[in-house]
Amino acid sequence: MAHEHRHRAVLGGLRGDRERRIAGLSLPPALMPVVDAHARLRGPYTAGGTVVRRLAPAALRSWPGLAYDHEIEIRAVAPELSGAVPVRRETLFNRVPAAERTRIHSRFRTLRIAHGLTEFIRDHLVRAAGNPPWSLVIENLQHADPTDRELVAVMLRRLDPALLTLMICAAAGPLGEPLDGALAAHATADPLPSDPPAGLTRTDPPVPASAAPASVSAAASATATGPADTARYAAAYVAADGSCDDPRLLAAYQQLDRGERERLHDARADQLSADQLSADQRSAGKLSAGKLGRDGDWSLRLGAVPYHRERGGDPAGAGVAALQAASEHCLTRAFHHACVDLARRGRALAGPDRGDGLWWTFTRRAATSLAALGRAAEAEALYDEARASSADPVVHHTAAYDTAMLYARHHAPTLRDYVRAKAWLNEAVAISALLPDPHDRAFHTAFYLNGQALIEIRLGDPAAALRLVDDSLALFDRELPPGSHPLDRCSLVANRARVLAALGRPEEALRACDTLIGLDPDYAEYYFDRGNLLRGSGRDDEALADYDSAIRLGLPFPEAHYNRAGVLAALGHDDDALAALCKVLELDPGSVDAYVNRAGLLAARGDTAGARADVGAGLALDPGNPHLTCVLGQLEMAAGHAAAARAAFDAALARDPCLAAAWASRATLAYESGDPAAAVADLTRALEAGQDPLLLFNRATAYRAAGRLAEARADLARARLLAPRDPDILRLLAELGTSPGSPRQPG
Repeated sequence: MAHEHRHRAVLGGLRGDRERRIAGLSLPPALMPVVDAHARLRGPYTAGGTVVRRLAPAALRSWPGLAYDHEIEIRAVAPELSGAVPVRRETLFNRVPAAERTRIHSRFRTLRIAHGLTEFIRDHLVRAAGNPPWSLVIENLQHADPTDRELVAVMLRRLDPALLTLMICAAAGPLGEPLDGALAAHATADPLPSDPPAGLTRTDPPVPASAAPASVSAAASATATGPADTARYAAAYVAADGSCDDPRLLAAYQQLDRGERERLHDARADQLSADQLSADQRSAGKLSAGKLGRDGDWSLRLGAVPYHRERGGDPAGAGVAALQAASEHCLTRAFHHACVDLARRGRALAGPDRGDGLWWTFTRRAATSLAALGRAAEAEALYDEARASSADPVVHHTAAYDTAMLYARHHAPTLRDYVRAKAWLNEAVAISALLPDPHDRAFHTAFYLNGQALIEIRLGDPAAALRLVDDSLALFDRELPPGSHPLDRCSLVANRARVLAALGRPEEALRACDTLIGLDPDYAEYYFDRGNLLRGSGRDDEALADYDSAIRLGLPFPEAHYNRAGVLAALGHDDDALAALCKVLELDPGSVDAYVNRAGLLAARGDTAGARADVGAGLALDPGNPHLTCVLGQLEMAAGHAAAARAAFDAALARDPCLAAAWASRATLAYESGDPAAAVADLTRALEAGQDPLLLFNRATAYRAAGRLAEARADLARARLLAPRDPDILRLLAELGTSPGSPRQPG
């Protein structure tokens, strides 16, 4: 990264204050107009979607392959473009009806989206004509959805400011992790005073043109002189979708009577809904990149439309409907923070006595997303409230199952209780068995039996788990129409594969994975799971192909690159393994294991400077890590620093007495220091981890130097069985009884 370029941040004050400060700075040419990240505008990815809607049309025209490679991310953050970006990867989740989308995506999905978007922006700008750097101003991050704050944090770290200089703007105060950490590490902050200088009032800056229609903004920028001005100010506030921080506008809005405020909100919601209809018509026509029109409006349903409908004349009707649609969209796409917010607002409007089940729908959505976010105690409180508020058996059996999952997987490890989880699951099964509809009864019973299988796995009884999963699948086949609930069937088969692997039956587990891929061939995680099984079975070439498929089909996923690096290293493709580890650290700079493996590969190829840098970076994250300390010892030994090397190996073994590499490396040091007996002792400890031809060869060499020829021959005989064509083993067998040889350095 060029040292003369750095991302910037203006923090504090009102938006007008920040605009004046930025106007006095020397920034590269603007890539696009100021991007407003306020979540009231478009909900999750308000800022990210704005950037994508600006860049995607040019990318689709000029290098469509890049847009196609990032189709998942583009459709996720800018649903307006769904009709313009061809679908090449469509999982079963996207093909089933919304009511059957029972797969809950991890909270880490948005981080993967952020990495994919960052790569799209970077690669588009590298291809685009012009003279970088450009600049991009992103405003109102204090009001941004966590998806945008996460995205900006990734952009700050991964985008070279010599290509795109980010100007981050927000009010004073913490923005939360990871954005605060990214700003501290990658941006030059320019704080504004929390209070205005003497003689300057907060009402001084005019309403930004980006926050309201030009005519309204111009009218509101004048000094208020009467009711007409107050009305214009209030209208400007509503037209800005409540995102403007000018206190004059907010004061004018608050002065309106309730009926006038509702009228303004209804009119604005109607206007936005008409714009949505236009966007939907464009999308339905599968428009080309050159006919996308203006920015598009579908994502307004996630922000501005619910905001206005809640405050309009029919909050319990139109407001609840808008929140219902928005919360469903956010849950299915892993926008969990937004789902919690929208669902809680829906609960407040619907109420448990409403009679249409929407209060329970909102409650379960909020609880589901809270659990996904690691906030299981809050989720459990919602389920308890639902049980206390309803006698509906659907509420009770569903809440029982969901509560069981909290105790099985979502609560903090110290609070997990598999016996309590099993009790809740038994309650869910008991209630579902009484459901009057035979299809509902069979479906829920099968699903809950599958949940019981998870508990049995956690309790250490995989055989019982397999019986439960098989019972679930048999119930599906016997009682449900053929082809129904395909996504739930995948869940059952996936669980069966995990249980079979736990039982040590990898071939059957692989066949289950084959079935899954046949059912859902574009779902990346099935290839990743099968790759892990293949790797464990020693089928490295096939595992590598599956990891490649997982990377091609899915969002950026560091674990897939990490496992791929391990296979490549095992196959002797060190350059490719290094590249894969570099990708891991690009996606996850906190991966200590990646630093360990990359440092080892760099050390093996003689790049001591690179290896030392990785050891230092890894130890900064995990001080005393035994694997990194062992690599440090190997580097010190290669540099001829025997005392430092010995100290490092001793420290590594103090942390991990079973670390074979440290025992083997210390043995080499002892041998080279003239102490073959100590080398034999250390190699014996190393071999406790498993028979290895290299370690046996080295111990035979040490035995030979100590004059213990019979033991040397025995080790060489075992080594030859493991590696019958190894020339060093064959040579030493032939030479045994002559001058001592030299041990081989462990990898």
